Amino acid sequence: MNDRAPSLSFAASGEHKITRRLIPNGRTVERGGGKVPQQRWQIFPTDGNVEEFAETLHLSPLIAKVLMNRGMKNLAAARVYLEPETRQMPHPETEFPDLTQSISLLEEAIARGDKIAICGDYDADGMTSTALLVRALNHLGAKVEYAIPSRMKEGYGINRRIVEEFHRDGVQLILTVDNGIAAYDPIARAVELGLKVIITDHHELPPKLPPATAILNPKLLAESSPYFGLAGVGVAYLLAITLAQKKLGGAKPIYPVCLELFTLGTIADLAPLTGVNRRWLKRGLSRLPQSKIPGIQALIQVSGVNDRQKSLKPEDIGFRLGPRINAIGRLADPQIAIELLTTDDPGIALEQAMKCEQINRRRQELCQQITEEAIALIQREQIPLYRDRILVLVQPDWHHGVIGIVASRLVERYGVPVFIGTNEDDGKIRGSARGIPEFHVFEALQFCDDLLGKYGGHQAAGGFSLPSANLPEFSNRLSDFAHQCLQPEWLKPLIKIDGMADFSELTFKLYEEIDRLHPCGIANDLPVFWTPNVRILEQKIVGKGHIKLTLVQEKTQSILKAIAWRWQDYYPLPMYVDLAYTLRQNHWNGQTTLELELVGARRSSIS
Repeated sequence: MNDRAPSLSFAASGEHKITRRLIPNGRTVERGGGKVPQQRWQIFPTDGNVEEFAETLHLSPLIAKVLMNRGMKNLAAARVYLEPETRQMPHPETEFPDLTQSISLLEEAIARGDKIAICGDYDADGMTSTALLVRALNHLGAKVEYAIPSRMKEGYGINRRIVEEFHRDGVQLILTVDNGIAAYDPIARAVELGLKVIITDHHELPPKLPPATAILNPKLLAESSPYFGLAGVGVAYLLAITLAQKKLGGAKPIYPVCLELFTLGTIADLAPLTGVNRRWLKRGLSRLPQSKIPGIQALIQVSGVNDRQKSLKPEDIGFRLGPRINAIGRLADPQIAIELLTTDDPGIALEQAMKCEQINRRRQELCQQITEEAIALIQREQIPLYRDRILVLVQPDWHHGVIGIVASRLVERYGVPVFIGTNEDDGKIRGSARGIPEFHVFEALQFCDDLLGKYGGHQAAGGFSLPSANLPEFSNRLSDFAHQCLQPEWLKPLIKIDGMADFSELTFKLYEEIDRLHPCGIANDLPVFWTPNVRILEQKIVGKGHIKLTLVQEKTQSILKAIAWRWQDYYPLPMYVDLAYTLRQNHWNGQTTLELELVGARRSSIS
């Protein structure tokens, strides 16, 4: 074992126990009676053209600077960013080489009355993709059925069992959604049985593509293509709309429903909000409050989203609607979510939405429990995660369905890539991984290829399985990979900050300008500002470990409220701090106010 032995926990297996000296994890820094997160603050420099941008585009200098930070280096690019409908898009058939053939295969299958089977996935992307194509193909007169593999028993993606069941049921055409690109053996088996297969997927390409009849995957396109960032549901949407335009001469009858499901799945899957995603999502978010899909209306009702908004925000999906769909795939039968999104009966929709609500509460409890156990384990085992530049944790009783969320929380807490797993009854480990900006999760898994069973993912996240006996070497290998690509100073949570603002600038007019930047999310971050030397007038713990604050900037004598989610470990914060934050509206008792949502804090250099 090398002298950078990685962070491991085998305590529950009884076979190995490795305890190491604790290297300070940088979780909090205590100074003067207060605590602050230890973070990397990356503040964008000021560009000389900000005033010109602001004046020409009728924006405040703060928002003009945000546009420049997002890569808008000239006014023409900025105008297209603000009005994405003005961008000329290439026709998808010129971008996806197999799209024309895919349309022909589906047209022929529908005309002959062949059975078409969809194989989906158990996350929000896969389930919205499945529901979208079920609705679209049914509308177009197809005979369609679907199957989703069991998360707990089978894991991700199409498999031989599903292929052979489809064959026995008389299926002639298989359509994968949000999976299939790495399923060489099952696809080869389908072809051997005489079935045609269309793969629609968006995951990273394997060294050898499956022998499918047609493959639609944006990773086969140039990175400059506006379609490159499509999620699985985006590929399904593109296929459904193009098919409807060819078969019906127009997609108007199914367009609204498909657009709403595309919007829900794309944001829930954390797809980049750039290119064609941005264009279509801007339309879709404005439709969701008046959705014609009973299941979406029921989700809005049970999750507490304000349905009187003109347009939903990505965070309404990311933190409210999406988790309730994802919870089904993590802990229950995906059939619940598919029925929720495909039924036209409001009563059934509300019943299924209530199930989503109950299961999501269970998901929240499990996430909290496992997160607390993981933190306690790191402290008890004195795991040197900063020496190893990686954190690997495996325990037998952690629920596989939620460990990916726990991994994200640990990355947020410690700022290192996290690989977390649970022992299965068959002697294997199944796990999830989450990375930091400078670390490519999928490439790290490829670096460990000979130690793994199934694995997949992309730069920020992935999933994997491996024999338990390979865990020590897997962890060593990951540590070696991390040392090749990560500098020690990068091992802190990164906060990207657009610019400095006085509290007096944080007005409803500024909030309306921020609205013009939506949809914000992955690859198009919500603006983050910072204000130095803020005095905390009041702070208290609320809810499940959040800090509620009253703040004053003495320079302007402006007072604002703020919320810091899951910051209990930093309570109490010092009296004087520099704060990084996003701006949000708070609706309470019929009143709307502006408040800060804290993302970073450091001790004020002035105090």
